Amino acid sequence: MVDIRDDARVSGTSLRINDNETLLRSGLKLRHMRMVVALEDHGQISAAAQVMNISQPAASRMISEIEDILGVEVCERLPRGVRLTPYGAALARRGRAILLEMQQVDREISDLKSGKGGSVAMGAVTAPAIELAVPAIRKIRERYPRIEISVQIETSAVLARELLASRHDFIVARVPDDLDPRLFESRIIGIEKACLIVRRGHPLAGSGTVPLERLAEFDWVFQPGGSLLRQTVQGIFMSRNVRMPDRILNTSSLLLTLVMVAQSDAIAPIATDVANFVNAKSGLDGTIEILPIAFDINVQPYSLITVRGRMLSPTAQLLHDHILREIA
Repeated sequence: MVDIRDDARVSGTSLRINDNETLLRSGLKLRHMRMVVALEDHGQISAAAQVMNISQPAASRMISEIEDILGVEVCERLPRGVRLTPYGAALARRGRAILLEMQQVDREISDLKSGKGGSVAMGAVTAPAIELAVPAIRKIRERYPRIEISVQIETSAVLARELLASRHDFIVARVPDDLDPRLFESRIIGIEKACLIVRRGHPLAGSGTVPLERLAEFDWVFQPGGSLLRQTVQGIFMSRNVRMPDRILNTSSLLLTLVMVAQSDAIAPIATDVANFVNAKSGLDGTIEILPIAFDINVQPYSLITVRGRMLSPTAQLLHDHILREIA
């Protein structure tokens, strides 16, 4: 088992009382957390001391240390035992959560060492999911076959909010313009190049480079409004004073996009890496073609993104680091 020392300092965590006053500072240690939790559980200093495997005088001194660090009383002495003050109750609540996290880290590292695995949830936009996440996952599976990995493929706007809601450990995407970038730690790891795909035998296929003006004559399959790929393509139309297509199907589903393109004269913008993969690996070789165009579709770079101040679990860190190795 991992040795988590009682004198390790607790940092990166903030305990707030009445919404504004920060009471938990870096001077608090894990043993302080254990003491306050033990006081809440048992209501007596002697019982808490027994749980901590220390003497009662040592327990009293530890309580005084906590109160000196915080500048408030954490417990109230009663004729028979003690009762936590509102400050102490808040500290115990946060301390219990911190101790639980430490236990989970302990268990997860032990699981990794024994080959039992762990779990990680990530999100990605489509191109880096295929180019980076899949190879990284394959390599991890070879060494840790019992690790449980969950991957959500969505737009950056959806993924960033899922990340903030703690439904993902990290994402490979972009920080949306309507979210505060200071909420995130972000590292650019790639630039997405896109192309236009059509079905084999499409009226525009096989006739050389297609001018932008002709593209507006056909149906289009787009990602939902607000997606960066869609904004990039729309920007190309606008910058060249060409009207946007009138007939548009909106979907975030790559599968539906491919089906619509394969079974109609629709045009769809997708990542070039995805288009190449579809043709080479999916059994659709020859069904989908990349349309030759006279302009580049370069989407804003994507990043490896975590929430600022939120530590990754060992398993999440493992996948995070493997993805970084894929770009080395």
